[in-house]
Amino acid sequence: MRIAQPALSSSMKSIRSGSVWIILSTVIIYSCYSVHYYQFENLPSPLTADQAGKRGFSEFQAIKHVKALTDFGPHPVGSDSLDLALQYVLAEVENIKKNAYYEVDVEVDFFHAKTGANRLTSGLFRGKTVVYADLKHVVLRILPKFTANEAADNTILVSSHIDTVFSTGGAGDCSSCVAVMLELARGISQRAHGFKNGVIFLFNTGEEEGLSGAHSFITQHPWSKTIRLAVDLEAMGVGGKSGIFQAGPHPWAIENFASAAKYPSGNIIAQDLFSAGVIKSATDFQVYKDVAGLSGLDFAFTDNGAVYHTKNDKLDLLKSGSLQHLGENMLAFLLRIASSPHLPKGKDMDRELKTGHDNAIFFDILGTYMIVYSQRFASMLHNSVILQSLLIWAASLFMGGSSAIISLGLSCLSAILMMLFSISFSAFVAFILPQISPSPVPYVANPLLVLGLFAAPALLGALTGQHLGYLILKKYLLNVYSKKKQLPSVIIADLVKLEAERWLYKAGFVQWLVLLIVGNYYKIGSSYLAVFWLVPPAFAYGLLEATLTPARLPKPLKLATLLMGLAVPILISSGTFIRLAGTIIGMAVRFDRNPGGTPEWLWNVIISTFIAVCICLTFIYILSYVHISGAKRSIILAISILFGLSLTLVLSGFTQPFTEDTARAVNVVHVVDSSGRYGEKQDPLSYISLFSNTPGKLEKEVEQIKEGFKCGEDKVVDFVAFSVNYGCWTHDDTESGWSESDIPTLHVDSDTKGEERLTRVSIDTKSSTRWSLAINTQEIEDFVLKGNSDELIPYGNKTSVDGWHHIQFSGGKESPRKFELALFWSVKTMPSADNVDRTIQDHRPLLKLRTDVDRLTPKAERVLAKLPTWCSLFGKSTSPLTLAFLSSLPVNF
Repeated sequence: MRIAQPALSSSMKSIRSGSVWIILSTVIIYSCYSVHYYQFENLPSPLTADQAGKRGFSEFQAIKHVKALTDFGPHPVGSDSLDLALQYVLAEVENIKKNAYYEVDVEVDFFHAKTGANRLTSGLFRGKTVVYADLKHVVLRILPKFTANEAADNTILVSSHIDTVFSTGGAGDCSSCVAVMLELARGISQRAHGFKNGVIFLFNTGEEEGLSGAHSFITQHPWSKTIRLAVDLEAMGVGGKSGIFQAGPHPWAIENFASAAKYPSGNIIAQDLFSAGVIKSATDFQVYKDVAGLSGLDFAFTDNGAVYHTKNDKLDLLKSGSLQHLGENMLAFLLRIASSPHLPKGKDMDRELKTGHDNAIFFDILGTYMIVYSQRFASMLHNSVILQSLLIWAASLFMGGSSAIISLGLSCLSAILMMLFSISFSAFVAFILPQISPSPVPYVANPLLVLGLFAAPALLGALTGQHLGYLILKKYLLNVYSKKKQLPSVIIADLVKLEAERWLYKAGFVQWLVLLIVGNYYKIGSSYLAVFWLVPPAFAYGLLEATLTPARLPKPLKLATLLMGLAVPILISSGTFIRLAGTIIGMAVRFDRNPGGTPEWLWNVIISTFIAVCICLTFIYILSYVHISGAKRSIILAISILFGLSLTLVLSGFTQPFTEDTARAVNVVHVVDSSGRYGEKQDPLSYISLFSNTPGKLEKEVEQIKEGFKCGEDKVVDFVAFSVNYGCWTHDDTESGWSESDIPTLHVDSDTKGEERLTRVSIDTKSSTRWSLAINTQEIEDFVLKGNSDELIPYGNKTSVDGWHHIQFSGGKESPRKFELALFWSVKTMPSADNVDRTIQDHRPLLKLRTDVDRLTPKAERVLAKLPTWCSLFGKSTSPLTLAFLSSLPVNF
């Protein structure tokens, strides 16, 4: 073969200049941004009542409900403000009933749930029993008047919760959901005369206290027996597109939603993360699925995730069009399934799931079209792609011989080095960032900072790792070409570079093929991503680059191959990756579930690792083009400038880690601790505890608050449901605002010792209707809890975590305050002559009790008044209120 030496060498010197990379980078970045915008930010225009008409959905009307509910302020279970919110919703549904179409039957039930216990054992409920009492719900049932009996036996549940945590008015979580339901119910009440199935709207209370509202309705309300499908509306932020993050287990609901919805939004990736426990949360949908055995859909607003359960969950952050998006989707969906004669019944669903129907794989494209297919089809598709890929690789390696096999191995090594260097570079920055910056998480209020702080070093590491692999591969290929090709050394050097480039590109095929094989084996729904990142690039390469014989000399990869190969993957996944990164960043505010219990750098490492992995998986094709280009130095310089600029903004204080609208999550609790004083004269310890679920020390906050706070890891508080391992205390002026009559009591009524030891303990929570009790399962084998002589938790089927079983109680004003607890001791811990000195084990109490009171003491009120604007109280089901009492019962009482 005759090749002109100067021509080839000249082309190698000028290939892909810096200007080409600037244009290419601009195109890719703009494409990713556009995909994200259209998929998650492009919201419909809100409609007025006149534009929507009687039968449509109006965001303007729904917003009025959000404003009315948030004007009540925080309305947790047991509060006066929740009573006002309930009365508002009740009045609205009565008005819907009054103005319903004459051929539509609307029933309203103000349901008062009696005492009950939620004994779910999976996820967040492992080792826990949630007990509730005195909960009230508003239930609305809409039926076609002339076929009411038939429709009443087959209903669709639409559910959300009215209650909020104590720290927010809950514009997003979940007044926006309630408002959408009210407007949906109004529209449905004008159109239900042609329905074949009824629709039940459940406005429950108690969701924020352990899904108690949904559980009480499902287990106690007579209408619950008629439900065939459940739809839950939730929020883990404020506004934006409400997407499906859980569906199934039967695919009927998601299939019909995909067909009916005007702006479908949802992705199986969120469901996979939720199911795997990566997202530490739970919704009412878990009750409907696990307790009632229902299939359905779970929606959630996820914009502004950093404000979740803080003061900034407010109406101002609710984007225009958010409610219109969910409302129009839900209206179209309900009209379709309520009119369907094929609504599956519970037994039908079980039978179909056993005989072929399985979980659905679903994802939307730009928020305009949703693809849904079964796991069975996914397995067939994946197996086909895997088999064809392996056959193509086998044929290619057979034709290429041993050198091709070794080259493949070295290209895979480059992918591994790429991943290792990328994670190492970004994790190193993540590790040192808390040591040099004002906050361990300085990017919360300015999420784009992660591009410079973590993405830049991750990209530099990926380029470095792949280039190292490229040099190793090039050295091997140089040896191969020198032996086989009778060409000048300069030409051989150029050919080796081109050959190495191609192998690096093909390493991306292997990377995604391995992920597809693993995902297919474990039936991970998100494996569809691997198909899109494997097939289009491989197709583009085969169409534009592949040669039929290894005898032909390699040529530079065409930019058209890269653009054609990445077009579909970017369209399908770039928006999802960006949204997922934003969601993870927002979770930093509430990461430390046991404040001070994790290293300050840990969340940074988690985020940086996620970003590094995403970069390595998606940039492997792009970076393979860099090594023989003339733009390496320009790329490294640009990355360095981006990193330096971001770090400068953080260290100079020009950007603040938290702002008034994106606040740090803190808690201010007046603690009255009488634990360890059983049988002694009450002399409780009283102090204010300040702690934060957001990583980082509290010196800056304490300096502004003053009030005598001292901080450190010695300020440990066991709040029963969790522990504070780093916090701040002040004892000054903490003796007012509470009295000894508020302190709960644990009293041993009897202790029967024998073959089976039984201890009976009476519990008096005094003024508290919200408390947590931990039972030492190293000592106690089982227990029974009674309240007002009703058995709340029966004998048997208890689980534990770290040697404790937790009881979490919450209820309304009429909830019981006195309880009887029967403790059945474990045989192995019963006293005997052979037992070792039990004082060694007595550092763990038998019982730990925390009671919460929604009351501000003078000292706590002063601290809250001085709380910096960049801080916000944070609430969850296990969080104490602003006044908490701690008690305990020792093992050797």
